[in-house]
Amino acid sequence: MPANADATQTIVTLDLEGVLIPEVWVAVAERTGIDGLLRTTRDEPDYDVLMRYRLDLLAEHGLTMSLIEEVISGLAPLDGAKDFLDELRSHTQVIILSDTFEQFARPFMRQLGWPTVFCHRLLVDDDRIVDYRLRQHDQKRKSVQAFHQLNYRVFAAGDSYNDTTMLAEADTGFLFRSPDNVIAEFPQFRAMTEFSDLLDAFLAEL
Repeated sequence: MPANADATQTIVTLDLEGVLIPEVWVAVAERTGIDGLLRTTRDEPDYDVLMRYRLDLLAEHGLTMSLIEEVISGLAPLDGAKDFLDELRSHTQVIILSDTFEQFARPFMRQLGWPTVFCHRLLVDDDRIVDYRLRQHDQKRKSVQAFHQLNYRVFAAGDSYNDTTMLAEADTGFLFRSPDNVIAEFPQFRAMTEFSDLLDAFLAEL
């Protein structure tokens, strides 16, 4: 156990999609057959570029918010995710930092026992997603910075390019079920694929 563990409180920050739940846009792509929606933050480091690309595809194909909500209603957290989260929350505070949207996250939060999630918001007009609003640019890194200012030690896990600033800002960061390209580009972060290993890694830091 770290020498200062009893002097400073801890928080774990987790990404959501790809770590605790399936990738929503991938599920929509599989449902609609629109291959362009298979592109995720595992492939595109620039989140605004990715979202503008997605919005263009939605408009081009006339996809509605209702259809996406229908897809989400058929999804469940990844196998073992709730047990992992429940056990981790029994040891420390856990906050999910995600670049998903309130409208996408809410059904999963219910299934995961209502953990705290910081995410963004979609703008919907007449059942069409017309734009999005970031809660804050680079919100994952800035959230970890804020927790540090509140005198927390922060440990983090994520799978994609958009998680790496959070992992770098944390006291210790882990890659979880990341694609090979992300693992290769960020060898400074220990990579793992099993919830049991990730739980052990976090508990060793607390």
